[in-house]
Amino acid sequence: MASLSQTLYIGVTNHLARRVQEHKEKSASAFTTKYRVNRLVYFEEFADILAAIARETQLKGWRRDRKIELIENTDPNWNDLSEEL
Repeated sequence: MASLSQTLYIGVTNHLARRVQEHKEKSASAFTTKYRVNRLVYFEEFADILAAIARETQLKGWRRDRKIELIENTDPNWNDLSEEL
């Protein structure tokens, strides 16, 4: 998730559409509400929750520039992908 000013948030969920809606309604977390992080700009799907958590941990360990590169490889204009859900 990202804000218009490109503040980033990384998380795991078992229901992507619901979680995105929570961010848009500002009920997801204090951080995402404060920084207006409500745009889905990148996501990955996993069949196994442990693999998803491992990937989340990996991404959170990356430097910001590497995260931005990952996003821009699939969504160069930082479009809100939630409209496709």
